[in-house]
Amino acid sequence: MSDRSGERAVSDAWGKPRRFRICPSILSADFSRLGEEITRVTSAGADFIHVDVMDGRFVPSITFGPILVRAMRRLTSLPLDVHLMVVEPMRFLEDFAAAGADCLTVHVEAVEDPVDAVRRIRARGLRAGLTVKPSTSVGRLLPALPECDIALVMTVEPGAGGQRFLEGSAERIATLRSAIDSGGFDCLLSVDGGIGPETAPIAARAGADTFVAGHSVFRAPDPGEALAALRRSIEGA
Repeated sequence: MSDRSGERAVSDAWGKPRRFRICPSILSADFSRLGEEITRVTSAGADFIHVDVMDGRFVPSITFGPILVRAMRRLTSLPLDVHLMVVEPMRFLEDFAAAGADCLTVHVEAVEDPVDAVRRIRARGLRAGLTVKPSTSVGRLLPALPECDIALVMTVEPGAGGQRFLEGSAERIATLRSAIDSGGFDCLLSVDGGIGPETAPIAARAGADTFVAGHSVFRAPDPGEALAALRRSIEGA
């Protein structure tokens, strides 16, 4: 990623010269062995750790907040990619920045001005992402792409792990891929929801370069091998 004013240095894993990045989602991890789970996927080549924050209002589920991010910061040097599925996400920027998040991704449905939201996140020295629910046009992301670090396409309805990859997702991914490439924007194109060895190649062929995976990695008998198999499926797409 290119240098931009207001950013602090993050792990080299953010900018490593890889065509694809895999981000295990701890929503599906065994929290009684969280340190071990993170170590296993780190050793297997995870690029980021994805943290799904849910408030029970924007989505029905409730998960965790800055306290867990702070604890995870002590467990890994990988970038922590925090996905805020919350009402009024801009209220929490300082808390997550102080806890050690490297990137904050907010929903366009939860902010009044997506461009302003990205700028406010970046002003705190963090990478900034925007995401849309499956029912929201990806066109809502387009004005902010020049300043985004991540554009995230939800390929399931947000709020729970273990869902099936939604039909029509590939077309939405391809629309954003075309916009990013034609604009020359320095922005990762991420997908989240139902990502496994069968669906990740579909997203890769449509133009995704960053893959959030929860159940397919952490619920496998060997999460490290599952992550490696997922990467092989993407690279073979």
